[in-house]
Amino acid sequence: MGAHALETGPGPGDPADPARAALVREIERSGAWEGDPVWREAFEAVPRHLFVPYYYIGVTGGYERLWGEDPDPRIRDRWLRGAYADAPLATRVRDGELVSSSSQPSLMAKMLAELEVRDGDAVLEIGAGTGYNAALLAYRLGDELVTTVDLDVEITESARHHLALAGHHPTVVTGDGARGVPERAPFDRIIATCTLTTIPRPWLAQCGPGARVLAPLATGLIALEVEAPGRAEGRFLHTSAFFVPLRGATRSGPEPEPARTGGVPRRARAHDLFRFLLALTAGRLDPQDAYTLWEREGQPQRERYGITVGEEGVRAWLDDPEGPYTWPLP
Repeated sequence: MGAHALETGPGPGDPADPARAALVREIERSGAWEGDPVWREAFEAVPRHLFVPYYYIGVTGGYERLWGEDPDPRIRDRWLRGAYADAPLATRVRDGELVSSSSQPSLMAKMLAELEVRDGDAVLEIGAGTGYNAALLAYRLGDELVTTVDLDVEITESARHHLALAGHHPTVVTGDGARGVPERAPFDRIIATCTLTTIPRPWLAQCGPGARVLAPLATGLIALEVEAPGRAEGRFLHTSAFFVPLRGATRSGPEPEPARTGGVPRRARAHDLFRFLLALTAGRLDPQDAYTLWEREGQPQRERYGITVGEEGVRAWLDDPEGPYTWPLP
C-alpha cells in the first residue's frame, strides 16, 4: 500500500523529512486518527510539499507568493516550513479572490477518518485542489479506487502533475462537481472539500445503499448515510469547517443572503454555534426566532443537527428529523 510513493518522494536526509514528521506528530495530538490509524501511515508517506510548489500568504494589501524554487534560501526555508505547518494554504488566487487551497492537514485527517473507508471502497472526491487529499486516499485504497473532480482545467492538470510526482495516478476528472462523475459510479464514499449550500441529488444517484457522504455545509461537516436511491440521512460532526465554495454551472443551490441580525444580542452574533444555525437555516428562520430557539435549546452543539434528503427535498433539523424544528434547504 503506497510503497512506490516513498520511492519517488524525497531521498534520505531530505530537509522535508523532519518537517513532515513534526506535522504527523501534531496531527496525532489532535486525535484525528482515533477511527483509523492507517491514515497516520498515509500522512507519513505522502510529501505535502510536492503538492504546494508555491502558495500565497496574506499580507497587508494582498498576498505574498512563496515558491519552493526561489533563489533566496531564506524564502525556500519559509516555503518548506509553511508547507508542513498544520494550516490551510492558499494555492490559487484570481483577481484577489481565493479560488483553491490546500486544507488544514489535521482537518483533512479528521475528515478522512470520519469517511470510514474500508478496503475495496470506491471513493469520489469533490474538489481536486492540489491533489494532496487524493494522494492520501490513493495511498490508503489504491489508485484505481479513487476519483477526484474539479471544474477548473488548470487545477486538474496541476493536481494530476503533483500526483504523478508523488507516485500516484488516481482518476482526475475536469467537470462540475455537483454533477458527480457518473461514468465512474457507483461509489461507496463521497467526500467534498468545498462548501455546499445543499446536497446535490446526482451524488446520491451515484451511490449504493450504505454509502457514506461527508461534506462541508453551513460551517460544519455533515456525514450522511445513503439509505436508498435518492434518500440519505445523517448528523453533523462536532467540528467546525470552512472551505472554498463549490463552483460550477449547477453549483449546489443559490448563495443565501446575509442574515440581518440587528435585533440579536452581540454575544450571540459573534458565537460560532449561533452563526452555524443562521447558515443552516439559510434565511428560512428569522434571526430573532433563531436566537430564541438557540437559547431555549441550550445553545445546541453541531452534532444535534442533521440533514435528511428524500423525495420531499432536502431538510435540516434539530435533534429529530420528525421533530418540531425542521427547515428546507435550497
